[in-house]
Amino acid sequence: MAELEAASAEEVSRRRFLSGLIAAVAGIVGFIVAIPAVAYVISPGLKRATGNDWINLGPESSIVPGVPTPFKWSRMVEDGWEKSLQSGTAYAVQLEGQELKVLSDICTHLGCRVNWREDQQKFACPCHDAFFGIEGQVISGPPPRPMYPLVHRVENGQLQIKLEA
Repeated sequence: MAELEAASAEEVSRRRFLSGLIAAVAGIVGFIVAIPAVAYVISPGLKRATGNDWINLGPESSIVPGVPTPFKWSRMVEDGWEKSLQSGTAYAVQLEGQELKVLSDICTHLGCRVNWREDQQKFACPCHDAFFGIEGQVISGPPPRPMYPLVHRVENGQLQIKLEA
């Protein structure tokens, strides 16, 4: 009888050992399979926003000297799982004897869109009665800084701007 008890105790421990080994191997295999699946689901949220590097505005020849020339632009931005269309206006200013400047139409106060007022010869922000000069300098109102200059270049006769994503 003692032999039977010893044999069954040995058999049980062997069974437990094999069960534990199988469970451990299954867990490791499951973990290895889960890593790429989890990475696939999470990876879009870890990516930085991307957009077009250089955006074509139009021909450089359409810039009127001494007058801010508006150029409409738009681009698709991908940020994680979200894709969105951004758009705006860039004003190209070419004053006599000076380098070409390209200014954003975003007011530096609260982000409203500014417009060029030909009759007043200045940019006006409709939100808080702010005004900027032809070169983007603050004339009056609450904006803390001049209008944002945009990185630009002329390539093959086309004016282009570079926006950060």
